[in-house]
Amino acid sequence: MRLKDKVALVTGTSANIGGGIAESFAKEGAAVVCVDSSAENAADCARYLESTHARALPITCDVTDERQVLKAVASGREAFGGIDILVNCAAIFNKKGVLKMPLDEWRRQLEIILTGTFLFTKHVAKLMIEQRRKGSIINIISTAGHQGEPDNIAYCTGKSGLLNFTRSAAMELVAHGIRVNSLTPTATDPSESLERAVRWGRKVPNADRMKQAFEPFRTRVAMQKLPSPSDYGQAAVFLASEDAAMITGTDLRVDAGAIAQYWAWDPSAKPS
Repeated sequence: MRLKDKVALVTGTSANIGGGIAESFAKEGAAVVCVDSSAENAADCARYLESTHARALPITCDVTDERQVLKAVASGREAFGGIDILVNCAAIFNKKGVLKMPLDEWRRQLEIILTGTFLFTKHVAKLMIEQRRKGSIINIISTAGHQGEPDNIAYCTGKSGLLNFTRSAAMELVAHGIRVNSLTPTATDPSESLERAVRWGRKVPNADRMKQAFEPFRTRVAMQKLPSPSDYGQAAVFLASEDAAMITGTDLRVDAGAIAQYWAWDPSAKPS
């Protein structure tokens, strides 16, 4: 129970990565504030955690609206007495390139990824400082934030921006005992997310088709296996715990070797 008596606020608690991290935190003893722009995502995540006898609070919030962010942070404080851990996971996917991306869509995607992270980091960090809590902030990146991907301009730009946001915030907040790190996922095996959605009481049409769609990603990554949300959850638990007490300003990659891999190597080819 590495997070016993801790309170974690997680943004973007869908049944995929954010939900997996939330479940991992709850298993380690943390109370979880489940924040999502979708009321269904927030409620389903919190309801499931409560069914496992964890403490949880659902909050519907547009992460780009400062008033809603302030209300979410205040609600977490009121329910659980404060916040020790923040995970900035909220994002949207809009796979368009520089030639076809409308300006309003570009702005909206960057606002969710960058401004949302800025607002929650700012106000949760202020609360941690006020309460003299040594906190941990974790920003969720993507391998797309480390590498250039065509027709995904805003997502790549936003996620890469979070890398240096993490380093800058880490240097600013270190004097207050607040550690700031990032965690880089990659293409994620959908099996666990689909199973989680079912556990949360949702219908999952075309599950086999979704699994098949990720097969090309599996064959192109070094480990020949894709991570699951629980893999990210275990890494996030580590970063949030005292086991990582001397780690700040660092990116932890849970990517099956994707970024380290030499571009011309085909990992699916038989060894010579």
